[in-house]
Amino acid sequence: MKLMLWIIKITGIIPELIYFKKKVYYVNKKIKKRKYPAVLVSNHTAVMDFALYMFTFYNRTIRPVAAEILYNKNPFMTFMLKCVGAIRVDRDKYDFNFINKSIEVLNKKDDVIIFPEGRISPTKEVLDFKPSFVEIALEADVPIIPAYTNGCYGKKAHARVIIGEEINVAKLYDNKLSKNENLINISNYIRNIIIELGDKLYAIEQKQKKDSTNS
Repeated sequence: MKLMLWIIKITGIIPELIYFKKKVYYVNKKIKKRKYPAVLVSNHTAVMDFALYMFTFYNRTIRPVAAEILYNKNPFMTFMLKCVGAIRVDRDKYDFNFINKSIEVLNKKDDVIIFPEGRISPTKEVLDFKPSFVEIALEADVPIIPAYTNGCYGKKAHARVIIGEEINVAKLYDNKLSKNENLINISNYIRNIIIELGDKLYAIEQKQKKDSTNS
């Protein structure tokens, strides 16, 4: 699987540069040199979001959690999901086996990326989060790295990503509350952080446009 993933990365460098034309901003650039596993969490704007993050964290092996609907699109999509080592989640069957599989991946020092909205946002507004990603991070004892993308892809678009500070979820856990209450509270907390990252990205882009106009 890792061999196929690297083949995709290497052969996809030029198409990625043409299609995404991405610019990545970091709240803390130390994350760029990270060598430990983490749960990456982002808003969800398009099917291409995973590919964007795969090239954003180029030196890391990232395994996406993918919904059953993607496996049902066509044989090529199913093949590609297998090539990148996607972790399947069957939402209609309430199958939570993906949690254990994600923990196994993290224990092997690879990353897991989850889009907690559970579906693509039609308006790019950040939808409510499903809290399973918090449980995965807690059980695997790894940090969560929040991110936000503007979801702009294509020849005339420019993808923009902002990566936030890593979050130690264990420090957010309140023993006075139930497990379910903690999962929901931490999930909402991280959702708000990602919304704030979106606001920061917008401010950065507006400043750059203003500076470009004045120069």
